[in-house]
Formats: sequence, C-alpha cells, structure tokens
Amino acid sequence: MKVFIVASALTLVGSCATLSHTEKLQNIKDSIVFTDANIIHNYANTITSEELNTHVYKFSSDEFEGRRAGEPGHHKAANYLKEYYIKEGIASPLGADNYYQNVPESFFNDGIKSSPNVIAYIKGSEYPNEILIISGHSDHEGYTEDVIYNGADDNGSGTAAILEMAQAFKKAETDGFAPKRSIVFLHFTGEEVDLTGSRYYTKHPIFPLHNTIANLNIDMIGRVDDSHEDNPNYIYLIGSDRLSTELHYISESANENFTKLDLDYRLNSDSDPNQYYSRSDHYNFAQKGIPVIFYFNGTHDDYHEPTDTAEKINYPLLQKRTKLIFTTAWYIVNNEKRIEVDQDS
Repeated sequence: MKVFIVASALTLVGSCATLSHTEKLQNIKDSIVFTDANIIHNYANTITSEELNTHVYKFSSDEFEGRRAGEPGHHKAANYLKEYYIKEGIASPLGADNYYQNVPESFFNDGIKSSPNVIAYIKGSEYPNEILIISGHSDHEGYTEDVIYNGADDNGSGTAAILEMAQAFKKAETDGFAPKRSIVFLHFTGEEVDLTGSRYYTKHPIFPLHNTIANLNIDMIGRVDDSHEDNPNYIYLIGSDRLSTELHYISESANENFTKLDLDYRLNSDSDPNQYYSRSDHYNFAQKGIPVIFYFNGTHDDYHEPTDTAEKINYPLLQKRTKLIFTTAWYIVNNEKRIEVDQDS
C-alpha cells in the first residue's frame, strides 16, 4: 500500500473529556487529512462522463423493459452487471461466476417473482473483514402496453456511478494501491417495492453486519431539480451525520479537497415532509446502526415517468458527483481506523 491516509476521530480520554462540543468537532475536522491527493485524483479522473453515458444509455434502454423486479428485463439488467464485473476482473464474494444473491418470491409482495441482488467486491489488503458497501438499486417500474419506464436517472445514474467506481478501485488495486478494507459493490433489486432487496440483504447478509462499517447509497444523481436550476453544482446528502459525526466530516473534507459541490442538507431534516431518509436502501442499514450517506439529486417532472430517459442526464455533473462518492469511499477504506459510530438515530 503506497498511499497513507492519516485520520481518526479524536479519542476522548482523561483530561480531553472536558473539551466542549465545539472543540470536539474541530478536533474531528482537523484529524481528517487526505495525503497523496495526486494519487487519489489520478484514479478519480478515470471516472469519465463518456463511460457513465455508455452505462446509462445501455441500462435504461428499451432492451431492459423498465427493469421491473422479477421480470425478464430486470434479469437482463442483472446479467449486464454480472458480465461487466467479470470483464473488469472484479470478483464475487460468492465465488466463481456467481454474482447473484437471489431474493425468493416468498420475500416479495404482490406476486413478484424471485429476483437477484448483484454483488461484487474488492478484498481489503489489511482489514479484509471490515466492509464498506457502495450500493444502488437496479430495478425500476417496468412497462405497460404503451410505454416503457426506462429509469435513466432512477436509477441508471446510480448504477453507472457504481460501475465506474468499481473500475477505478480495481485499477488502483492493479497498480499496487489496494484498499485496506474490502469494498462491496451491491446492486439491489426491489427498491421500488418496499426496499425489498436491501431488506433481504440485511436479514441474510453475505458479510456480517457488525463488520459493515458504512453504506454509501446512490439513488438518482444525474439530474437537477427545480430548486437548483440556477446552481446545478450540488448534491443532496441525507443521513451523513445521523450515526457518525466522523462520516459527515469525511464527506465534507472529500468535497473540499476534490469536487467542491454545494452539499445540500435540507432533505436530511427530521421535519422534511418527504422523509427521504427512510425511502431508499440505505435505511435498512441505518436501522442496524450502520452509518450511511444517501446521495440524491431530488425529484423532477420525469420522476417515475416514462420520460426519465438517458438524453436528459447531465453527464459532467454525474461524473463530478460520482467522484465525490469515490473520494469519500477511498478515505473510509484506507483510514487507519474504522469510522466511529457516536450517534443514536
């Protein structure tokens, strides 16, 4: 491992226990240091708008018939993910060419047939049993006799981001910069139907949940909502401070060092009427006490409509948002200590 990232939340013992809340926060902020930033930049820059474009156009194409969980179109989409990981040399923790965690029909409601979560990973070099999960859902609304709900933003954008990050981390590993902790790339089925894929995973985890140090969940990061028409350089972050103060400031530091997006926290409020904190797959991890960040661009007129199509994605913005998640993940997996859970949410 050639990159040394020095960081940890201050352990408050002895006389340090008298520090004020403000001083404690400042110590956490000051302890988060990205070193060898040029190396991190190099791998973040392998995430390109052109490759994101390719993935979104393919994943939201009519070929996949709207990717409704349990239906043939979603199975085709799952196979696309599997074949990508095989091509990139990114292994499955299930062994051989088995990249599917099958969610049985009995776990779904409304007669939905069995459908797979797709999982791949890169094994950590120093703390392989500690797991960061980068996730997003692969399903969408399917089709009717008249239209296909292609779901380019929801969630072709998040799926493309995960694939590009997986490729970047694999390139780093190949070059001798393997992550210290293991990274799991997890594509959930059934998010659109009661968060079923993530609910199944947290009931039947492939890696022990007590060793899962965080979940970075991506659901719609390719568009701009009405509130930001005049400032598209933003991303909503939800949940980052709910369980881990340190995770929140790692994210802020990654943004300051690498992407300089406007981090918008208004949807993280308990009083937000939309209650997005409980509406995507990260929530099933948060309920188990695992720190999460939910990355989201907000809704738009094409949300859950057949007009959510690939040509409407802002690909340079999708690239920038993906880099934020990648650099945050890099820090988490290469920190000398696993992030601290210090909140009860």
